[in-house]
Amino acid sequence: MFRRSKPAPAPTTGHDGVSASSLVRLEISGVSRRYGRTPALENVSLSLFPGEILAVLGDSGCGKSTLLRLVAGLETPDAGEIHIDGRRVAGKGGSEPPDTRGVGLMFQDYALFPHLPVLANVRFGLNHLSSRQARAVALERLAEVGLAGREKSYPATLSGGEAQRVALARALAPRPRVLLLDEPFSNLDAGTRERVRADTLAVLRQDGISAILVTHDAAEAVEFADRIALMRKGRLIQCDTAEALYRAPVSPFAARALGEVVTVAGIAAGGRLTTPLGTIPLPSSAPDGAVQVCLRPEAIRIVRRGEGVPGQVLRRSFAGASSRIDIEVPGLDAPLRLTASQDAITGDSVELGLVEGGILIFPESERA
Repeated sequence: MFRRSKPAPAPTTGHDGVSASSLVRLEISGVSRRYGRTPALENVSLSLFPGEILAVLGDSGCGKSTLLRLVAGLETPDAGEIHIDGRRVAGKGGSEPPDTRGVGLMFQDYALFPHLPVLANVRFGLNHLSSRQARAVALERLAEVGLAGREKSYPATLSGGEAQRVALARALAPRPRVLLLDEPFSNLDAGTRERVRADTLAVLRQDGISAILVTHDAAEAVEFADRIALMRKGRLIQCDTAEALYRAPVSPFAARALGEVVTVAGIAAGGRLTTPLGTIPLPSSAPDGAVQVCLRPEAIRIVRRGEGVPGQVLRRSFAGASSRIDIEVPGLDAPLRLTASQDAITGDSVELGLVEGGILIFPESERA
């Protein structure tokens, strides 16, 4: 268990989900990076505010780790600039080396030195301090992550969770302006991952650390971050709070990133939206014509006879207080999967309807 002091408050945010502070800790402006003819990042712009935790979410190969390497100074952007606390560290005029940027980096595999004990691993980035000062800082960080008394242990004797904590202590020891975490929990088993993730978040909040977490796990991004930057094929798709991404995604891809959706074709006309699952009032902002409709699970309900469209239960599985029900509906390419409290059983005929809320409408041409 990590040692926890009173947590520092999360950064103050305005209606758009960004810090109300006028000071930007990290500014990434129009950054691009190519490997040969292959674009890894294309014109990416992001801001990170003091005390804020930003998750960069996306599939493998979308450019998330490349972005971290550019911020850390391990690579140089082909275009754009990077500023830390208003100081340009990459871009026109050259790049600063990694050790002068005030950036900490925590790798997926922790990258501990196997031949050094824990204390020496944590002290590794503290050469600017006297030996006595470096030892004191390292011991303080080890205590903060719950490893007091393990300073003489070697990495091979540590569990996965303990190794992750040593890596965190080492990354935090120089008190970086920005901490970069590259999928740091992915090598842990599920139970350990959840516990260590929560403890790591507590330490970052306690110290008011500005951090970027790279992850492909949407649930982890939602739990860990103040805002989420959603990336796809080297491009930034959307950056906002988890709630905003869930309720107002900019595309079907963004809608799928933070939760289950059922995508059906629809026709918007005369103030009504007609779909294979029923007709509902059309939001005033939606244009008439053919549309794609992304339905969150909460938008679909089993309704009383005569009030919806027919379907047949293909299978039902236990899910605690509710059930997972697969329903075949005429006109849909694949069965619907709903979470419902009804006692429907395999073979039952049911009727489905739409309820307002959880219905996302996009132009038919918007396939991404």
